[in-house]
Amino acid sequence: MARLVLKFGGTSVANIDRIRNAARHVKRELEAGHQVAVVVSAMSGVTNQLVDYCKQASSLYDQKEYDAVVASGEQVTSGLMAIVLQEMGFDARSWQGWQIPLRTNDAHGSARIQEIDGSRLIEAISGGQVAVIAGFQGIAPGDRIATLGRGGSDTSAVAIAAAIKADRCDIYTDVDGVYTTDPRIVPKARRLDRVAFEEMLEMASLGAKVLQVRSVELAMQYKVRTFVRSSFDDPDSVGVDSHGNPPGTLICDEDEIVEAEVVTGIAASKDEAQISLRRVADRPGVAASVFGPLAAESINVDMIIQITSPDGATTDITFTVPAIDHERAIKVLEATREKIGHFGIESSTDVVKVSVIGLGMRSHAGVAAEAFRALASKSINIRAITTSEIKISVLIDAPYTELAVRTLHSAYGLDKQ
Repeated sequence: MARLVLKFGGTSVANIDRIRNAARHVKRELEAGHQVAVVVSAMSGVTNQLVDYCKQASSLYDQKEYDAVVASGEQVTSGLMAIVLQEMGFDARSWQGWQIPLRTNDAHGSARIQEIDGSRLIEAISGGQVAVIAGFQGIAPGDRIATLGRGGSDTSAVAIAAAIKADRCDIYTDVDGVYTTDPRIVPKARRLDRVAFEEMLEMASLGAKVLQVRSVELAMQYKVRTFVRSSFDDPDSVGVDSHGNPPGTLICDEDEIVEAEVVTGIAASKDEAQISLRRVADRPGVAASVFGPLAAESINVDMIIQITSPDGATTDITFTVPAIDHERAIKVLEATREKIGHFGIESSTDVVKVSVIGLGMRSHAGVAAEAFRALASKSINIRAITTSEIKISVLIDAPYTELAVRTLHSAYGLDKQ
């Protein structure tokens, strides 16, 4: 007997029929003798509608009241799932974040989990009850409902799995696992059986939308074995592989991967903006003058390139920020122009970051050179480069995105089955 957390995303609970289908997955695990906690998202489209209501009510709405409104979507789904499971003959009840309790900080709209007391949940599921938990929400200081940001139900599920010491956390979604790249771009992309936490963290942060980044961070921190699987598989015919694992992709510790591939996958992030400061005075502390104010405004900076003029008097500094922060970053830099002493600002949002990811890079030479050769063969110009032990990212012009992804996918042999 295992202790499981099953999480169902918005498309998996989009209507009553889909909730019934998700409940059949829960039924399968219960009949196998497992203890089960279920985490649900709002029904597909509901959160967007609730957000729109807030915007219609006021353009300057109170963030605390916003959380009270948007958290209601998950409350509805948890109640409906409990009702469906009761109809199937199971002892089930809904749980809201404050009832667990799942405690967060007071950053309403994008709160972070600070503590979960899993004792009440453990007592409930150990006694045979199915705990159906509203994801995405917790309780902030002052006993106010707080939400965890978009995709927060994934984070809820992994955090709850850690709190109740679950053997596995299954993330049910509308895809059947993690692929080597986006199958819509590369039809030959293949589903990965296993991905290390570090690789998945890079993929999630670099454009893969399968899991929310914070959920992967938590899974890695607490060693929560996580499966990504499809809720649209027939619940009555889903078996296990030779390792006893269900179909999908296992996100696990590196120790569980016998032989890491050199490259695991290719990711593309379209949410990038490039900013260049031209002819900045080349003196000690100039970089701190540029990036300090951006950090103070919680604007994340990624790729950074600095090129000093031949006479050593000035330097050009180029970097990337999330596209959503582009205009805000420009305003921050304009406000500090006198202190920084830069001559001018150039920027572009018509750029994409394409990344090559794989644990095997640690022990193989020439991986970066292969990427550069492959892109050059297709006349794709590289604007910026950044690397880590298991990642190479290049910034390119947006129109070349699909060509770059297909080219790199083939260059590293990922097309092969």
